Parts: sequence; structure tokens; C-alpha cells
Amino acid sequence: MSAPAPSSLAIVDAEPLPRQDEVLTEAALAFVAELHRRFTPRRDELLARRAERRAEIARTSHLDFLPDTAQVREGDWKVAPAPAALNDRRVEITGPTDRKMTVNALNSGAKVWLADFEDASAPTWENVVLGQLNLIDAYERRIDFTDPRTGKSYALKPAEQLATVVMRPRGWHLEERHLQVEGRPVAGALVDFGLYFFHNAKRLIELGKGPYFYLPKTESHLEARLWNEIFVFSQDYVGIPQGTVRATVLIETITAAYEMEEILYELRDHAAGLNAGRWDYLFSIVKNFRDGGEKFVLPDRNAVTMTAPFMRAYTELLVRTCHKRGAHAIGGMAAFIPSRKDAEANRIAFEKVKADKDREAGDGFDGSWVAHPDLVPIAMASFDAVLGEKPNQKDRLREDVSVAPGELIAIDSLDAKPTYEGLRNAVQVGIRYIEAWLRGLGAVGIFGLMEDAATAEISRSQIWQWINAGVVFEHEGAPVRATADLAREIAAGELAAIRAEIGEEAFAAGKWQQAHDLLLQVSLDADYADFLTLPAYDQLVG
Repeated sequence: MSAPAPSSLAIVDAEPLPRQDEVLTEAALAFVAELHRRFTPRRDELLARRAERRAEIARTSHLDFLPDTAQVREGDWKVAPAPAALNDRRVEITGPTDRKMTVNALNSGAKVWLADFEDASAPTWENVVLGQLNLIDAYERRIDFTDPRTGKSYALKPAEQLATVVMRPRGWHLEERHLQVEGRPVAGALVDFGLYFFHNAKRLIELGKGPYFYLPKTESHLEARLWNEIFVFSQDYVGIPQGTVRATVLIETITAAYEMEEILYELRDHAAGLNAGRWDYLFSIVKNFRDGGEKFVLPDRNAVTMTAPFMRAYTELLVRTCHKRGAHAIGGMAAFIPSRKDAEANRIAFEKVKADKDREAGDGFDGSWVAHPDLVPIAMASFDAVLGEKPNQKDRLREDVSVAPGELIAIDSLDAKPTYEGLRNAVQVGIRYIEAWLRGLGAVGIFGLMEDAATAEISRSQIWQWINAGVVFEHEGAPVRATADLAREIAAGELAAIRAEIGEEAFAAGKWQQAHDLLLQVSLDADYADFLTLPAYDQLVG
């Protein structure tokens, strides 16, 4: 095959990185360019459709299962059987693809590693390219290294002990400005998927696995259809059998919750399962129903547990839907970071994690997420107790579950209200997370929890919603209304507290003022930004 003409390549517009030529080969860039030309027009149409649907929800404050696809929901069909490497998913660890995390996640004892180019990774060009390189190095078993800062060595365990990788590309709304075709940035999703698939599809097959993906931020079955078309084209392009790709879709938007069966149907030859997220799901509810009045006002994010009636409806429907169609149902995140200093805090947190994972296993989930290797044994024990030697419980059909459309958006069924402390926490966590993200860190430990971009999204959304709904808190024995001035006052106090906590030199070296300003911008603007990461990316890449 002759070398592609330069005009057929995706053009790199960035300072060179070490070993980038191993990732940004002419053949790989030609593949990414072809993905861009074939599929970007449809991606653009689907993003426009999101805006139209959001406008319709603003008018009606209503969602329902789709009448036009009733035949799919009533039909007798199943997704393709799971490949052996993805049949047992009882514990999945998540995290970015830096070198240390790659080794630790693969070695963690989890069945699956969600290798994240999305919410747990700030999309600096270095993270995008070197993350790809780290995965290639891991598959080639040349990733062992010694940390020059600590002197600690990291080395992969034997192949049979390593987690199976399920890679998560960026969502459809994000672009990659450092890679352009005919003067236009390529969608981040196509860059992440394209580079990973091109370099690793055949390599993974040789390892007895395959190119497996998590698909984030999906809002409709039509978006799943686009991914399916990309998979079909890509498998033909590199010459591997159709159906080799497997995709697990995150049901982390409220609109997707009404189209779970249709999403699986569109991907049925490539579908592996669905995942029940939490913060992005709540963020999506606020985003879509922000004009819906008091009954759609969420309380503090930490008051919205997975046992809240509308969250329970969502998770029960997900398990039933997946098992009806032969797909895996994967549960939510345990984000706790164990403390090396506070054994009592660990004991309490571990009990909560165990209760959460026991509930998921008891409800019929086939697996669940953790953010830290120390939580793998806890989650494993919960699922081992239910599964035993079985790889999953897809045979448990949950035919007892029946969810009416209104139950998924019955926010007022939760007996909890917004609090002043909840507002303060949203400001605190928002500033601290955004500051780290602007420095290139996507997975950040804050107040004992591993947070990612979804945390910042729900934090700024709640600030926006409470102010616009005129929520009144009880604070120090008096009523206090949520206002822009109150948010500014709390944010200024938080910034001063951080400065005092870390010292002037560290404060000046960070991105604290920038983070403070960006949080207030997206929390207080009259026009609600669809995604915090869009204006944040402008600042990240300059």
C-alpha cells in the first residue's frame, strides 16, 4: 500500500512530544482523517439534534419512552454473546492512562480497567498522545519503569493476572484542536478511538482480547447508531472480523435512560452492556429540566444516593433491560480514597462501600466500579458472595421490575432539600477540581474522594439551578436566599482559605484565580453552558 498523500492525513498542530512518531504515524493519521470525513457530518447533525431536544424539554418538562421505536422494545432480540475476556466484569477499576496508573490498574486485581481519555483525563495534547503510547507499551510489555521522584519501581504482573482494558474516548461534544483535517479540528472521540483502534485492534486479538470501548455522554439511540457505523467501517478498514469490537454505553444522560433498549439494539452486534453512572446523570437532569420549576430542584449532591426513588427506578430499569437483551449491567462508582493516616475513617468508608456493592450485586448488576485499588477486594467480595463461580448473573431477568416514564424524573420523590453547606461544598469542590484540570489532571483526590469532570459539572449545575430557582437555605438560624452575590462571597472565602492553607508561593504557581473565575462564569451566566469542559478547554490549550 502506497503512503497516503499529505492532504489525506490529519495534520498535527502542536509542539513535538517524546516518541510521538510511534502514535502519530502516517497510516494512523490517514485513518483518523478518513473517520473525520465520513462521520463528522452526522456527528454535527446529532449535536444539533441534542439542542432541539433540550428546547422541547424546556417547553414541556416531560420525557417518555419513544413511540416510534416501540417495535424495538417489544421485539425478541439479543445482543451478541460476550467474548471470554469480557464475560466476567464483577469489578472494574477506572482511571487515566498515565504510566503509573496504567501499571497499577492492570495489576489491581480488577477484572476490567476503564482506561480513561474522558472525564478522568484533562485533554492536554501530552495526555492524549502519551496516554495512547502507554497503552501500546503495556500491550507490548515494555511499560515497566522506576519513578525518578520516589525511586519506586512499577512492573506488570503475568498476562493472565492483568485486567482487561475497556477504553473510554471523549464525548461527541469535544474537539481536538491539535489535530485538524482541512483546517477543521477533529472530534476528540474520533481521535481517541481512531488512534487506539488503529494501533491496537490486531495486537489485542493476538493477546486473546479485543478492542473494547466505553461510550460516554450518549444522549440517544441515533448516537449509538453512529458509533455502530464507525465500528463496522473501522473493522473492515484494518481487516478484522465484524463483531470484534465491543462497546459498553454509559447511561449517564436522562434522555438515554428512556432509550436503553434502543441503544443496545443499534449496537447489538457490538454491544457489551450498559453502565449506571451518577454525577453525570444528575448533571444531565439539571441541564435538561433547569426550566422545570421547583419539582426538578435537586438537593445536595451527597443527599442523592442510588437509593433515591428516581435513581432506583433508573438502576432497576437498567438491570432489567440489559438482562432481557443478554447484556452486562455495570453499576456505579465507589470513589473513596483510603487514608494512610485515619483507620477509623477508612473503617466507616469501607462499610459504606460494602453496603453499596452488596446492594448492586443483590439488585442483579454483573459488576461495578471502584476508583482505587484498595477497594477492589471489597467490591470483589460483594459480587463473589452473589455470583460464586458464575461469571455474571445475566440469567436473572428482573421481570419483577416495571418502571413508568414519570418515575425516572420524579425528583420531588426524594425527601431532601438543598442546604447552605451543600452550596459551599459545590463551590469548594468546583474550584479545587477545575484548578487541577487546568494543570492537566483529570482524576483528583478532594476531601477523601476521587473526583473527575462529572463532579465539577454537577457542582456548577447545582449552583446555577439553586440561584435560578431562588432556593432559600436555613443558615445559622436564619433564612438565606441563593444568589449570585452569595456564591461570589463563598467563592472569595474559599480562595482566601486555599491561599492560607497552601501558602503564597504554591498559590501563585497554581491556577487558583483562573479556576475561581471559570467556576463563577459557568455557575452564574444567564446562558447555561452545555458543558463546563468547553470553556475550560479554551483555557487549557490557550
